[in-house]
Amino acid sequence: MLKNLIQSVSCIVVIAFLSGCESGGYQDLDDFMAEKKARPAGLIKPIPAFKAYKAFTYSAAGLRSPFERPVEVTEITRLQMASDVEPDKNRSKEYLEQYNIDSLSMVGTLQQGGTLWALLLDSDGGVHRVKNGNFMGRNHGQIVEAGDTYISVIEIVPNGVDGWVERPRTIKLKTLED
Repeated sequence: MLKNLIQSVSCIVVIAFLSGCESGGYQDLDDFMAEKKARPAGLIKPIPAFKAYKAFTYSAAGLRSPFERPVEVTEITRLQMASDVEPDKNRSKEYLEQYNIDSLSMVGTLQQGGTLWALLLDSDGGVHRVKNGNFMGRNHGQIVEAGDTYISVIEIVPNGVDGWVERPRTIKLKTLED
């Protein structure tokens, strides 16, 4: 009997506990949610306009390093007089040697079989591929280095006193801004 009494009392306590959780106690929350839902919906800002990235082109790559001292004109003259450089007259001319080097412009590069080829546009609108060692220009210019954005050429020009001197030239990659 005591066991029944304990079960009855336990059951009454549980029912009393559960009766305290009736749904009428949340009216303030229901009113708040109804008020928020009744408000007009806000506007979402449009996605901002995309600004295209403008690449930076480093244009001082072909200039003298600021950490080297400038060559004095007297040194150049002395070196030119003592130079024993002269062009090879017996060599057969290559196609691009009919153009002035100023009329040629670099328009791109091409990697093929482990060799980097530079693409040159001539004044007639033709595109030619060249690599290190090729000749170009009317002053016996030979390509000594071809990079992704430039071609370094050494020309052999008269020094004015029955001799020849080497003159470095650089042809830079032609960009859309040029």
